[in-house]
Amino acid sequence: MPLENHSSQYAPVHGRISFMKRNTKRWLIWLGLVISAAFLYLAFREINYRELWQTLREIKLLWLIPGLVIYFIGVLVRTWRWQYLLKPLKKVSINTLFPIINIGYMGNNVFPLRMGEVLRSVVVKRWEDVSISGSLATIVVERIFDAVVIIGFVLLNLRQLTKLSNTGTFAQLGSLATWAVVIFLAGLGVFILIAMFPKRASSLIQSIVNKILPERFREPVMKIADRFLEGLMSLRSPADALMIFLTSILIWILETGLYWSVNQALGLNLNFRQLMLLNGVVNLVLLIPAAPGGLGTFDAAGRAMLEAYGIAAEPALGYTLVLRIALWAPITLLGTIYFVREGLKWTMDAGEMEAQTKDLTTQDIEEVNHE
Repeated sequence: MPLENHSSQYAPVHGRISFMKRNTKRWLIWLGLVISAAFLYLAFREINYRELWQTLREIKLLWLIPGLVIYFIGVLVRTWRWQYLLKPLKKVSINTLFPIINIGYMGNNVFPLRMGEVLRSVVVKRWEDVSISGSLATIVVERIFDAVVIIGFVLLNLRQLTKLSNTGTFAQLGSLATWAVVIFLAGLGVFILIAMFPKRASSLIQSIVNKILPERFREPVMKIADRFLEGLMSLRSPADALMIFLTSILIWILETGLYWSVNQALGLNLNFRQLMLLNGVVNLVLLIPAAPGGLGTFDAAGRAMLEAYGIAAEPALGYTLVLRIALWAPITLLGTIYFVREGLKWTMDAGEMEAQTKDLTTQDIEEVNHE
């Protein structure tokens, strides 16, 4: 059968699948907006705006400078970690990966559905010809290690958490953190086993694919799966996995440094362990799907935690807003600069995002669409 006839035969199927994906994404975006609106209400309810404005006016801006320096040292460490994870796929320099990291985090801050992760993979494919599925696998590994560390921050301070006001709520959060760390560690264990026994994993995936998918879809799905498995190879060595874990701890300690800097700027006198717990709880709440940048969820969680520490509502919200700006604005601005220099255009569709890039094959398009 001629290729064009073969393609046209399945065009209606692909069209229906694309429509369903677009429809699902649209509903998820609206769900995120609704959730964000609800959490924004919780963040800003019963606030005296004159006192909030007074809190913001009294901020000592110079204290933010060391915090931002520490934060971007953390971004460099993130870049090194990603280089380490990409090593089995290709050796890529930190100078190349640093702009891509910034583009990705900018994407997460402004695009829905964490599309910055796809954006990172598309750009690293464009610059270094690293498979999209393989690089996405390394990003999934990053996220699992990050989740284990931030949940660890909560569990390490569990005694402090249960002593806070509104104990019932925070005790439930401690229980949630315990279950979450079990789930993420189980996921990490599965990935390590896959990395240690890639042939068996590939055979298992092949048998599952053969059972559930029509024949015409099996080969492209297996190609994507094999490239994804390649992205997990950095976990094959226990020493490498330990190195990634220790690096992840350093990354989140450095990010807590920005929390400390904002604390000093507003004179709240929180100690570092309290800030570690705040960081852990806020990022645990960010697992709830919401608008880009954790709009609402971040703000409500930050205010609730600080009020539980005995801080009044206005300074608590003021701290959270300043912290949000410090975490959001610099890396978004830097990522936008790199994004524009790359010649990419703003879009919320992964396929359109991929279509802007050069020299990507049909297989790459399939990878982006599947992801």
